[in-house]
Amino acid sequence: MDVGVVLSGTEESNYVDGTVARAREAHEAGVSSGWLSQLFDYDATSLAAVVGQAVPGLTVGTSAIPVFARHPVLVASQTLTAQAASGGRFQLGLAMGAKSLVESAFGIKYERPVDLLAEFLTALRALLTDGTADFHGELLSAAPSLPVSLPGAERVPPLLVAAMGPRALRVTGELADGILPYLAGPRALEEHVVPALTSAAEAAGRPAPRVVAVVPAVVTEDVDPVREAAVRDMAFYEAIPSYRRVLDLGGAERAGEMLVVGDEETVVAELRRYRDAGATEVVLSQTAMGGEAARRRTWRLAGELTRRGAL
Repeated sequence: MDVGVVLSGTEESNYVDGTVARAREAHEAGVSSGWLSQLFDYDATSLAAVVGQAVPGLTVGTSAIPVFARHPVLVASQTLTAQAASGGRFQLGLAMGAKSLVESAFGIKYERPVDLLAEFLTALRALLTDGTADFHGELLSAAPSLPVSLPGAERVPPLLVAAMGPRALRVTGELADGILPYLAGPRALEEHVVPALTSAAEAAGRPAPRVVAVVPAVVTEDVDPVREAAVRDMAFYEAIPSYRRVLDLGGAERAGEMLVVGDEETVVAELRRYRDAGATEVVLSQTAMGGEAARRRTWRLAGELTRRGAL
């Protein structure tokens, strides 16, 4: 099983340079993939293109680009650019985003998110696969008059979705290649998320979907203070319905409870629970929560697990 890391938390004066340096560090440690989240500061797909070209051999991905306030034609061109820059090692992660962030930032209504996701994926798949589209849905249209193709980006990148609710999982199973669940613990994955996703993919005649579990994890001896920091810093997610649902399904009251923290043996044992619950890959996030020494230790473990296939 591959183990990747989220590339974040750099304190360099130039964030792009710092992220490239972190990506090189991850690759040298043996980590298989580096993932970039999307907020309002940097553009994750653009940064993935820079990282992918600067660090040959490292798979790069976004986790995840919200579909609201974006258009499939523009996302397709960004994706093709990142795919060409990385030599075919780009993975596009999409999301529906959070209502509070979408409406306050963009001044648009957060309405029918799953329907929008379905139309977005349908149009985007056609653009990336066929180099064009003639899609006219209820919520968006995509019919470019010029080709959507790019030399060096002929391989269609995987389309992953940060889907965890029943309807979003059904749409993702039918139209995408897999999911990027976050804060969905082993119980929620095994009993709810993975069965819904798999059955939707099977019904649509699609291959077995990937389950790329994004897991907050820190390898450290200072367990209690790091857990306290997680409970405090991750509380934001508890008010977002999709995260609240999977936390409840997993038996967690606080988002910080999902942090995997302890020595190497403890962390590996917990990650194996994700594997046994149906995760096909794991991406470690929040690895800097215990400080730089703990982050480096966590990344070394991620690289070692990937090299040995130990999970």
